[in-house]
Amino acid sequence: MDRYRKKVWILVFIFMLPLLFPTACAKTEKAQEGVHIGENPPVIMATTTSTENSGLLDDLLSKFKEDTGIEVKVIAVGTGQALKLGENGEADVLLVHAKASEEEFVKAGHGLQRFDVMYNDFVLIGPKDDPLKIKERAGQDIVRAVTIIAVKKGKFISRGDDSGTHQAELKYWEMAGIAPQGNWYISAGKGMGETILIANEMLGYTLSDRATYLSMRDKIDLQIVVEGDSKLYNQYGIIAVNPDKNDRINHEGAQQLIRWILSEKGQKLIGAFGKDSYGQSLFIPNAE
Repeated sequence: MDRYRKKVWILVFIFMLPLLFPTACAKTEKAQEGVHIGENPPVIMATTTSTENSGLLDDLLSKFKEDTGIEVKVIAVGTGQALKLGENGEADVLLVHAKASEEEFVKAGHGLQRFDVMYNDFVLIGPKDDPLKIKERAGQDIVRAVTIIAVKKGKFISRGDDSGTHQAELKYWEMAGIAPQGNWYISAGKGMGETILIANEMLGYTLSDRATYLSMRDKIDLQIVVEGDSKLYNQYGIIAVNPDKNDRINHEGAQQLIRWILSEKGQKLIGAFGKDSYGQSLFIPNAE
């Protein structure tokens, strides 16, 4: 009989646990759901493939973690997709490069405030033998360059992914009064690194940010054929996603990351990146 009563009390105790220790049980459930409950939950950053391909984020975010203990998990997509992730509350902070779209994002209430972080420039790259003689015929004029490509029906590989680079490319076609279409115009729907590899394989031209091109130039047979046009300026901005979007948004971590990137230390690290490997900075810091 005593053994029977003992078993009954054990069962009663097990069923009473959730009532006796609701907080502990809730934490267990959250852990099972994959929600981080530590003192320094990770920050989810949606950013561009160009920043990731350059290697900047590996360098920058590892130092941020050393200083703060906060891990940053990166989702690298095109700017359009990154903004959509922010709109859906699936990221805490955005680092992107399509200023007009970023300002619309903040105006619509999806983000709190946009800050300039850094800039570099776009470059038009193509085969080393430059079959269309773009370098010679267009000089630094990107609009003239895309006009020549369209008229000659030279192979052009577009990102085709609504990224900041893709949006810039479409702007140049629009300035030239051209709606690119036909077998010569290939929409890759890929990130920057993959698009460059496709252009390399197909002996075509493509628009790239300078940082990604420099990080890949030793692996490909493409050269810069147009650079230096003021229209090729490429500004990056950072935005904290509105915490009202999702109660799981790590707003405090996002703000801490933004302050660190905009700080003197963060800006110096950005400015130094690439100098040892490429002899030049891949990004120029310009936080105010």
